[in-house]
Amino acid sequence: MPDIEDVTGHSNDSRLERLHSALESGRLQRVQRLLHSLPTAEIALLLESMPIGKREVAWGLVDVDDRGEVLVHVAEDVRDGLIREMPIEELVAATEGLEVDDLADLIEDLPETVTQQLLRSMDLENRKRLEAVLSYEPDSAGGLMNTDTVTVRPDVSIDVVLRYLRLRGSLPEHTDALFVVDRTGRYLGVISVNQLLTLGPEQVTAAVMDTEVRPIEVTAKATAVAKQFENLDLISAPVVNENGVLVGRITVDDVMDVIRDQADHSLMSMAGLDEEQDLFAPITVSALQRAVWLGINLLTAFIAARVVGIFEASIVEVVALAVLMPVVASMGGIGGSQTLTLMIRGLALGHIGRSNTRELFLKELAVGLINGLLWACVVSGITLLWFNNLKLSLVIGLAMLINQINGALTGFWLPLLLRRMGVDPALAGSVILTTFTDVVGFLALLGLGTLILL
Repeated sequence: MPDIEDVTGHSNDSRLERLHSALESGRLQRVQRLLHSLPTAEIALLLESMPIGKREVAWGLVDVDDRGEVLVHVAEDVRDGLIREMPIEELVAATEGLEVDDLADLIEDLPETVTQQLLRSMDLENRKRLEAVLSYEPDSAGGLMNTDTVTVRPDVSIDVVLRYLRLRGSLPEHTDALFVVDRTGRYLGVISVNQLLTLGPEQVTAAVMDTEVRPIEVTAKATAVAKQFENLDLISAPVVNENGVLVGRITVDDVMDVIRDQADHSLMSMAGLDEEQDLFAPITVSALQRAVWLGINLLTAFIAARVVGIFEASIVEVVALAVLMPVVASMGGIGGSQTLTLMIRGLALGHIGRSNTRELFLKELAVGLINGLLWACVVSGITLLWFNNLKLSLVIGLAMLINQINGALTGFWLPLLLRRMGVDPALAGSVILTTFTDVVGFLALLGLGTLILL
């Protein structure tokens, strides 16, 4: 096995394999050197990828100075497990050096005794900064922001600003600009570090500051913040309260966390799972978490089964109807899922609003109609060749057309209705859509079969 320092450039799969190998062989010093050489976010990824027993061993080898940052980056379920195994004094030591915004993300998961001890160890200024961040919703700009802003007045020269920065000695991470505020703290604009380094020292801040950089309202949703960063290619952005007073800043690393969480949420919600779940959670815990979703799905399946039961006599008379039922249901489900996915994505990105809902509805309806006619002809032709029954081919063609239109309509309106009800469309949409397309597909096929064939 090569020296552990040589693997830091490899993929996560390679690092994970080497880490497992070192743990199994008892070469803990090699594990420790690997973990010490990695950024905290990558350590968190490795810990999430390990079974609980090996994870506990590896966690004990993580550098004490890195543990607080690692706890911020791991998924919530993994974090809870790590925290439970840590003595109080270790938890306090791990969290003492964290930035205020990171500490705000972590503090709700800490035991009460640790929280109290941590607050007592903080100076008054940092405690107030933490309280300010915690006073806002976690998924808002206020919950994302850090209060470590560097501000200057509009009436000072560049030379004065540079001397002030030299006295500070350092700048907060991801500082690409300073914020210009008046004497009451109201936000006026920004002056970039690039300007400070290239403009003449006699220039006055007010004359060169950029007033076009819009501040973010402290109550803005995290998704809106991420969209603004994406659209404007921001590295940092000022955050203001309802009076326009600067209260903090949001940096690109915080926004990347939001984007990653959104992607994880969208993917996991489609299966009714939580993006914060531990991949290696105990079997009973995982089974219980998934049982709820399976129960909901079973209920909807019985609804569809009941519809089929109503037409039991028709199925007995024309067995071909039972053979063709899955075709109609699955094609309607796929068509509806395509529309549903586009709608959920459009809502998440803010592309859908009152001004364009009608045009989008007509477009999706037309797509459903065209695909319905196309595949109705295809399936009718196959059915005619298969069963040599013209009426049966007509029945399935009409049922296919009806269910394709139903899928498009359901996929369009369902996420809008769920969102208005305060329900996450990504979580509940697919199950409800499947129920609608199954029920309508079975009703159309078996109902038309009863009318035309019997």
